[in-house]
Amino acid sequence: MTLTFGIYAGGRIALDDGSPPEDPARLAKALDDLHGPHPFLVRAYVHYPTLHEAPPNPEALLNGHRRLDLVACFRDPGHDLTGWLAFLRGLLHRHGSTLATLQITEEPDNAGPGGDGEFPAVRQALVEGVIAAKREARALGLDVRVGCNSTAIFDPAQEFWTDLGRRGGREFRESLDYAGLDFFPDVFRPIPADRFPDAVRAVLTTFRHHSLKAAGIPEDTPVHVTEHGWSTGPDRPDSRQAEVLDAVVREIAASDLNITTYEHFSLRDADSGQPDLLHNLGLLHDDHTPKPAFATYRDLIAEFTSPGTPARPA
Repeated sequence: MTLTFGIYAGGRIALDDGSPPEDPARLAKALDDLHGPHPFLVRAYVHYPTLHEAPPNPEALLNGHRRLDLVACFRDPGHDLTGWLAFLRGLLHRHGSTLATLQITEEPDNAGPGGDGEFPAVRQALVEGVIAAKREARALGLDVRVGCNSTAIFDPAQEFWTDLGRRGGREFRESLDYAGLDFFPDVFRPIPADRFPDAVRAVLTTFRHHSLKAAGIPEDTPVHVTEHGWSTGPDRPDSRQAEVLDAVVREIAASDLNITTYEHFSLRDADSGQPDLLHNLGLLHDDHTPKPAFATYRDLIAEFTSPGTPARPA
């Protein structure tokens, strides 16, 4: 199966995380080496209302083969969505033809680190944001896929997705070009190596057939794996990161779940000297030297895509 590939093209996970700053020139060179002539997505995050970008100035990393996958994170403690909806429309005007995908909110089901779930209006911001962004993209004649995502949810009632379907109704479902999944198997909860493929398959299948079904999202709506990674460090060898990456991508490519896009998190370690799992998710060490998984991802991109430009995920 042909896939569209991408990566969070930075390392730092917060402004104040103490990690080495990004070097845009070295990041761009690493991206060139990673995907070569193949179409590719550069994943970046912008926070509303602070407007903080990660990585900074992601447009500088784009070229003829690379387009932007932009995540609009909702970090507003209030309930008035007027400014939020104007912000989303502004992103479409600002980024225009360089924008391949626009994800509305980040992990809105997750109130922990990295998620928008702690903000009380996030679900309504997601639903209204998807509808407003799709209307604006159509009005501007932009070929932009508008979507949302969540983490893996095993709640039998699927309350999060059921609620989204209820809030958004038909217009939300018709505006949604894709649904994204962030998952990090064997990072926060260990999985024995002999059970790893089955665990990955179970997460992907549950997302398609239980989570999305609960919202009434049809099976012809593509799934994007919007974040996946495996952290290295003490007792977590670099070689295993490469094995995990290969196993997950091959599981996706072999599935019948209409998964069209895979994006890795992340290109570079935030801080290779830190034992914390979140600081060591990169394909590169923080000094930009490659781990074995860098070559593994390069080979997977070459195997499952064809040369072409620009990246246009289904």
